[in-house]
Amino acid sequence: MKKELAFVLSGGGSRGALQVGALRALLEAGYQPTLVTGTSIGAVNAAFLSIHGYHLEGIQKLEEAWKSSVNQDLLPANLWWQIMRTLFRRSPGVSQQRIREYAIAQGLTPELRFKDIQGVRLFIVASDLNSGCQVIFGQDPEESVLESMMASIALPPWMLPLEKEGRYLLDGGAVSNLPIEAALQQGATEIIALDLFNPYEVDSSERGLRPFLWKLNQTVENRQIQLEMELAEARGVMVRRISLTMEKPVSFWDFRHSTELIDHGYQIAREAIDSWRTQTSSSRWRRFPLLTKLESLIQVKK
Repeated sequence: MKKELAFVLSGGGSRGALQVGALRALLEAGYQPTLVTGTSIGAVNAAFLSIHGYHLEGIQKLEEAWKSSVNQDLLPANLWWQIMRTLFRRSPGVSQQRIREYAIAQGLTPELRFKDIQGVRLFIVASDLNSGCQVIFGQDPEESVLESMMASIALPPWMLPLEKEGRYLLDGGAVSNLPIEAALQQGATEIIALDLFNPYEVDSSERGLRPFLWKLNQTVENRQIQLEMELAEARGVMVRRISLTMEKPVSFWDFRHSTELIDHGYQIAREAIDSWRTQTSSSRWRRFPLLTKLESLIQVKK
């Protein structure tokens, strides 16, 4: 069977900067994906690197793009104003246009099709509210990368769902925020998942509507992740999941901390990679009982 290493990138808004640092660490360590799946901001990072290259030069460009986003106000923080715009069905708002223009400026042009991507297979995940299922873009090579990405990040109240060909498309996080299942469907034999889910984002003792909604969202998202991890295990596919969290959570619309998050994501991934290598080294010794005994004798003499 052909080996297929998949990078799986979750959604998480501005915390996607953590993935950028983690991706640098993975590439520096020699991990090279043959396919990538992404949801929401993970789809943005995946699409950017897929056109600029999964190498250090591509990562450098992605870091520069994230650092320049600090002053873009891509997801305005005036949440209630955005909600009112959505309720009264105004235009999709400034976020959709700003993000679209920003993506085009970074090379994700409207003409770009999945067939144009070289070196890695890219799959972008969105949700279809009509069917209640995930939609995996990239299986049709003629689909637009930009339009697929815009569907994957269509998160109310900043952006309204997109109606297309009988589907009502919403942010992919509604059905699969860490798209492991999509990677399995495309033939992944090994997965490295960069997960932005933070179980400590909301204080469990906090009361009110806002913390209730956050806790509800976290419960659904955590259950999704558990099910997709179990699906991979049932199929015999190893998943190395790197949990990218901060001690002090950053709001997913707050892009002012991108530089700090990139550095932190790099450190988390480096520690994870070092632990993988330690485990691999230990397992090799266990394959040779005689060498293990000799090592034990050496330790005793010391």
